[in-house]
Amino acid sequence: MKIAVFDSKQYDRQALTLANHDYGFALSFFEPRLNGDTVALAAGFEVVCPFVNDRLDAAVVASLAAGGTRLVALRCAGFNGVDLAACSRHGLRVVRVPAYSPHAVAEHAFALLLAVNRRIHKAYVRVREMDFSLDGLVGFDLHGKTFGVIGTGRIGEAAIGIARGFGMRVLAHDVAQDRLLAKQLGFSYVDRATLLAESDVVSLHLPLLPATRHLIDADTLAQMKRGALLINTSRGGLIDTPALIEALKDGRLGGVGLDVYEMEEGVFFENLSEAGLQDDQLARLLTFPNVLVTSHQGFLTREALDNIARTTLGNVQAFARGAVLDNAVHG
Repeated sequence: MKIAVFDSKQYDRQALTLANHDYGFALSFFEPRLNGDTVALAAGFEVVCPFVNDRLDAAVVASLAAGGTRLVALRCAGFNGVDLAACSRHGLRVVRVPAYSPHAVAEHAFALLLAVNRRIHKAYVRVREMDFSLDGLVGFDLHGKTFGVIGTGRIGEAAIGIARGFGMRVLAHDVAQDRLLAKQLGFSYVDRATLLAESDVVSLHLPLLPATRHLIDADTLAQMKRGALLINTSRGGLIDTPALIEALKDGRLGGVGLDVYEMEEGVFFENLSEAGLQDDQLARLLTFPNVLVTSHQGFLTREALDNIARTTLGNVQAFARGAVLDNAVHG
């Protein structure tokens, strides 16, 4: 089968090419994202392989179907950029990679947490400029503090394990509670208001759905313990950015670590060092000394890239053989 891989970077091409030795598909790599301007590139490809910020709206889906595409093989967990109803109307199946390496994302959440808490990003810049002073770099011990996890799926579970390793008390909130997991890992499920009020760190580990969009807004930020840290490695749309900026301006938050941003499309994964940043909200976030932003790199480990590539190609193989699609996404 012919597969058109969109929004491909060097690390994508390398991982997919290596994994494809076991599958033998015809891979074609395209650097642009898949959207209305680039969908013509997919003509004649039975399978398209988009990434997290590609946009498959109704018009794009119709063009894909007209061009012969039968499968959308997402190489990510999120599918909010795909019009599933349109795919169903046009007979396109959609598959994804539901879990590539929960440890990769959970560990990156703690990398952000440690860096923001101990001001590592500020210390790095100072030392590079031969400034070895310590003023303004005071953090707090994680041991004995309360770690609040919203979302206890595989990534949330991995984050809880790490937090417990630091000696933290863990509170969790999820619409589906796993009581056996709570007993095994030693954490407690509580309502969201209690979690926000008692947590020294709040970490988001849940998908972006209509019910979770702007889960963190002005009201929920006001409920958080003053001086708490907020970490988001899930989806940018979980946080209302203007409300976050206001909470930072009034000093309510002790720090913020973001690997995602709700308007990241066209910014993250790109080199804008020459063109400059046109997003005023993101530019404002970057001015706060207690904010650390990374460019959606939580998945970027060798193990995760290999898992993504193999699961993606395995999904295509199952489709080609007419087998059950375990990782299918339904509208």
